[in-house]
Amino acid sequence: MSITLTTWSLEQTSPSDLRPATPPEGDDVAVRRAEVPSAEFSRFLYTAVGGDIRWNDRLSLTYKQWQEIVEKPGAEIWVAYDKGTPAGYVELDPQDDGAVEIVYFGLIPAFRGRRIGGHLLSYGVARAWDLAERWPGREATKRVWLHTCSLDGPHAMANYERRGFRLFDTKVEEVEESETPGPWPGAHA
Repeated sequence: MSITLTTWSLEQTSPSDLRPATPPEGDDVAVRRAEVPSAEFSRFLYTAVGGDIRWNDRLSLTYKQWQEIVEKPGAEIWVAYDKGTPAGYVELDPQDDGAVEIVYFGLIPAFRGRRIGGHLLSYGVARAWDLAERWPGREATKRVWLHTCSLDGPHAMANYERRGFRLFDTKVEEVEESETPGPWPGAHA
């Protein structure tokens, strides 16, 4: 069965575009960079966050392909932890033209709706803007961009817009509906 999929591309073109969210109350939420490139941890985050919203484009990648993604110079994964438990992540992919793409962003379902998403997105966008400070020889970031689609969570687009992202492209297409893979078979049945 085919479904209509709308994909929106959004961007910021200056660090001053970022409108940070208020951090969650208390000291229980921390955001840390995953500094050791780990294909296993990256795949865990990808499936845990995207399993119920049909993230499946990376599921067929080999271990070597995952490792190449996480070892790319300048690529970073920032993880939100709630009381020491991974709650979600932001994956940054630097590009040659001074752009940084937020390739993946989201929360594990159990952590959604707790004001962690806006904080994590704000933190990740700020890290995209100052990426060159951590990677000598990398040119300063000139643009941070991402895309979201009609399959993503119901609050995704509003969160991006509240953080200062602006729409620059919309694409509508008919695609074959895929099953929701979940972090493991039957997780969201």
